[in-house]
Amino acid sequence: MQDTWRDDQPIYKQLKERVVSLILAEEFRAGESLPSVRQVSSDYRINHITVSKAYQELVDEGLVEKRRGLGMFVVDGAKDSLLTREQEKFAREELPAFVDRINQLGITTETLIEMIKQIGEQK
Repeated sequence: MQDTWRDDQPIYKQLKERVVSLILAEEFRAGESLPSVRQVSSDYRINHITVSKAYQELVDEGLVEKRRGLGMFVVDGAKDSLLTREQEKFAREELPAFVDRINQLGITTETLIEMIKQIGEQK
């Protein structure tokens, strides 16, 4: 996790999104523990209540579970659930703006597909 925070949204939300990204990237896999609240609070110099709030949102969304005395663990199926949720969010929020921009620029479907293939080959 990085230790810089943006001013455009609360730190707990940014922390939550970082954990989500790490689950998607399989840095945190199903059954693995998350760093403790105390550890994250110390490492990133943020209030432990902020970390707890981020972790609680992950619990509320069914992505992690609390194990009393052991910590927080990624639940089975968390990555699949996140992929589905993020794909739906992309289709609802980001894709329409992307399509509008493509139309503004007069890019054809064939040209777009070729551009995507080229970018994919570069990575």
